Amino acid sequence: MTIININKKSFEKEIGKLDEVMLGKIAMFGTPVDSFDDDELVDNFAIEVFPNRPDLLSYQGFKRSFLAYLDKKGKTGLIDYSKSLKKPAKDYEVIVDKSLEGIRPYTACAIVKNLQLSDSRIKEIIDIQEKLHTTLGRKRKKAAIGIYPIEKISLPITFKALEGDKIKFVPLDSPGEKEMTGLSILQRHPTGRDYAHLLAGKEKFPIFVDAKENILSMPPIINSNSTGKVTNETRDVFIECSGFDFEILKKILNIVVTTLADFSDKVEIYQMNVHYGKKKEITPDLKPEKMKLNIENVNKLLGLNLNSKQLRGFLERMGYSYNEKKREVLIPAYRNDLLHEVDLIEDVAIAYGYDNFDPIIPAVSTIGSESKNEIIKRKISEIINGAGFIEISNYHLTTRDDQFKKMNVADKEIKDSVIEVNESKTEYNILRNDLSHFALKILSENVDASYPQKIYEMGRVFNLDKESNSINEKEKLCLAYSPANYTDVKRIIESLFRMMKVEIEIKEPESGEALPSHFIEGRIAKILIDNEVMGHIGEVHPKILKNWKLKMAVAMFEIDLEKVFEKI
Repeated sequence: MTIININKKSFEKEIGKLDEVMLGKIAMFGTPVDSFDDDELVDNFAIEVFPNRPDLLSYQGFKRSFLAYLDKKGKTGLIDYSKSLKKPAKDYEVIVDKSLEGIRPYTACAIVKNLQLSDSRIKEIIDIQEKLHTTLGRKRKKAAIGIYPIEKISLPITFKALEGDKIKFVPLDSPGEKEMTGLSILQRHPTGRDYAHLLAGKEKFPIFVDAKENILSMPPIINSNSTGKVTNETRDVFIECSGFDFEILKKILNIVVTTLADFSDKVEIYQMNVHYGKKKEITPDLKPEKMKLNIENVNKLLGLNLNSKQLRGFLERMGYSYNEKKREVLIPAYRNDLLHEVDLIEDVAIAYGYDNFDPIIPAVSTIGSESKNEIIKRKISEIINGAGFIEISNYHLTTRDDQFKKMNVADKEIKDSVIEVNESKTEYNILRNDLSHFALKILSENVDASYPQKIYEMGRVFNLDKESNSINEKEKLCLAYSPANYTDVKRIIESLFRMMKVEIEIKEPESGEALPSHFIEGRIAKILIDNEVMGHIGEVHPKILKNWKLKMAVAMFEIDLEKVFEKI
């Protein structure tokens, strides 16, 4: 949960009186009040914002959505920012250099004009910038935002990478305003030290420079004091979001520019041409997205009997537009949390009011009990936990890079095993077909933690069934141990199944047999139950360790639990 501080006077002037009824409505909107003091001497109150609504991380964003929720006249329905979006003017260009590959390869940019800034407005901009860094940006790892006064820079802009000792500028709010190199910023500047790990191991660092070769910033670390400091006199700004997932960067940019647009009717948003070699992207894209919504599904899931007019009213109170004939919802550009029809239905429930639902006790009584498979899984967990391992839990969705490229999976195998989830709006857009790559990912994110590192996961994986054109789901168990060798994990799996009273056999693979690509040849074996292969055990190949930037040897196994369920 992220805490947002809201000025009481601004709220009461622009939204309504802060009484008990209003506090209740704020809570029912899904942003419960974290702290409130009715003392007139206390200027602010705080609300909690759930991670799935980053568009509410500023007062402007909250005000826009909450006024619609309150059904205020003229405030409901879709705000289509694309209608007032300006096309790129001359020199509104950003050139992305090839030197950024593997460092920080993407950026989405915009120019916003006619701002009327004050100390409180600047603070609000900084607040949403930092809150987006922490949430969607994963503490600047996935995305970082830079905002610069246009009057201090010359367009077009270039985004490139240089060696740390060749980068020289005065970092923002630097004591004594002394020029520093990129390396010295990471070593000596407070902000540089805080985020130095994001550029660890990089020979070159990313920088934005203007047409006169003035450095704007070194993302994701810090802006330049001369070209990256916004003041009360600033009217026009250049905004960039840099990171590794272009789709996320575009969404973050949309949140920032629409927040600034809500400052005043005079604010104008300009697109920019972002050049990736011969390919050109135009950002921001503020066109509303479309998603189908079946009213029968709404009523079935919520237990209601809404008609199309009522449904449209509830959707408009949540900031959407609804076409009854097409059964289509238009989603505002600043919303990034809608992945499926059920997300729209959740917003309908919020607008309807959770306090208005009548609980119904089922007419049939049943006695619940733990399923056999869950009992077996719990016993497996108890045994492995007793050996000093920590259980991890990962998403069902993963990325192509993590599941295939870093695991050295051949292209022909990828084609036959990819299950794409087109509705996903993030880089996590395929269903996982193994647990091993997630175990290595967790180890890679903890390379500087203490050793040994002992982790395991039990969870579902998904595979295509070509004959029936369907998806098969299986429960699997993966265990990883670092530093360790084949013998270490062999001892663990033998002990596990001995305690489970299941006979297994561990055999060397036959010549030419298809094996997982992430193990070392000669240090891998098959795990069998009743002469049927249920998984593999072995030592991870050095090439795979390098792909994941792992410093220690890893031994692991992954097995199909379905056979275990049958046996017990």
